[in-house]
Amino acid sequence: MTAPLTPPPPPHDDSAHPAWQVPPAGAPGAGRYEEDGPGMKTELREAAVITVAVALGGVLLGLLWWWLAPHVPLVGDEVDKSWVVYLKDSEGEQAIGVDGTFTLLALGFGLVSGLAAFLWRRRGGVPAVVGLGAGALLASLLAWRLGVWLGPTSDVIAHAQQVGKGVTFPAPLKLGAKGALLAWPLAALVVHLALTAAFGPRDPEPPYPQGPMTEDAYGAPPA
Repeated sequence: MTAPLTPPPPPHDDSAHPAWQVPPAGAPGAGRYEEDGPGMKTELREAAVITVAVALGGVLLGLLWWWLAPHVPLVGDEVDKSWVVYLKDSEGEQAIGVDGTFTLLALGFGLVSGLAAFLWRRRGGVPAVVGLGAGALLASLLAWRLGVWLGPTSDVIAHAQQVGKGVTFPAPLKLGAKGALLAWPLAALVVHLALTAAFGPRDPEPPYPQGPMTEDAYGAPPA
């Protein structure tokens, strides 16, 4: 009577080759396996905070734009008992200066917000980047509408009648180049991504078994 044959363990069975097992707590390299990141809920919550904080910065941008933007001079006149309004200086560059002021301010705010978001959350992540971009776009829209609301009235005929014929008055605050609304989000994303690539944390390399690579440590190849 012969003894039953016991099949050998598979060549790549983890129980037969403990070299690939996760090191126990306290052992060298164990912290690399225990680091799991903040979790998706935490990342989404932080992204929401970034979105709201950056969007509120649009109030400051709108106030600065309204204060620093040059005025476009208009003049009203009465022709055949009807009022007409025209530019006092048809070759003036005040309208370009209005758009340029908004763009330069938005670029500065984008630089600051991108830097602040990186310093607050160095780990980066897709939710933080999306929150930063969305907040910056909302801030630009808020600044644009706030500046227009604070500026001179959009009813230029009524304004001309109020100040009188031939009297210069400022035109409504207007953003002619709507592409300026993208200056803040683009600047913020470029700054944030550049800082993350240069100074962000790096993923640790997985630990490898110490010592020479032997057949006992890695298992023999299948026949």
